[in-house]
Amino acid sequence: MSNERLRGTLAAANLTKNGLAELVGVSAKSVERWITQDRCPHPAIRLKVARALNQEETYLWPELLTGTRAANASLSEFVQIWPTRSEVPHDIWRSLMRQTTTAIQVLVYAGGFLVESLDFVNVVRLKALSGVEVRILLGDSESEAVRARSREEGLPSLPQRCRSTLEYLSEVTDLPNVSVRTHHTPLYNSIYRFDDSMLVNTHSYGAYAAKSPVQHLQRVPGGHLFSYYLDSFEAVWATGRPAVS
Repeated sequence: MSNERLRGTLAAANLTKNGLAELVGVSAKSVERWITQDRCPHPAIRLKVARALNQEETYLWPELLTGTRAANASLSEFVQIWPTRSEVPHDIWRSLMRQTTTAIQVLVYAGGFLVESLDFVNVVRLKALSGVEVRILLGDSESEAVRARSREEGLPSLPQRCRSTLEYLSEVTDLPNVSVRTHHTPLYNSIYRFDDSMLVNTHSYGAYAAKSPVQHLQRVPGGHLFSYYLDSFEAVWATGRPAVS
């Protein structure tokens, strides 16, 4: 079988087989075998190819997602886990924010701790002005999903906390590179993405988010978890409405 994804991506990038071979340091015959015989190159070469074509390795070679190789890559994505969000040191949050150069994405209902304890409004302002794309999803305070979570957690102030965070962020919503939307979806995980790092705060029935576990993930070529949660963010983003404070 041939690798039509690789062939098509080459064409879209306006690259020839010889051109790709020169970029990654292999022979044109090797590139030919990757395409016509669906050969999979060694990891270091795969990474060079993926970077040269601005694609994920797993898109160009889907077989990487199967079997032990994918499981090991996904395991490598785990950096650390904390039993509760309140145990994640503020220095971790600040370090991830400080190091971000490309993208910040946040999916929460209220996320009040960000603006109350981590100076998030100022972080958004500084990062957006430096060219970082910031996308934030807050819970729609009038939605049934937020009201249901409020009842489940015994936290009647949750809708108000959603509104309060939105009011804080009103200072930066009109800045270039900043988009804030509200959503009405059930929140199974709060997601905090900073470039290729991500904190995922899982949720359980009847438990506060601050008392629930947090995973620290780092994107790894061939891994599944980072992209899995990123896809979830994008799915919610597609349902969101531009925020009106």
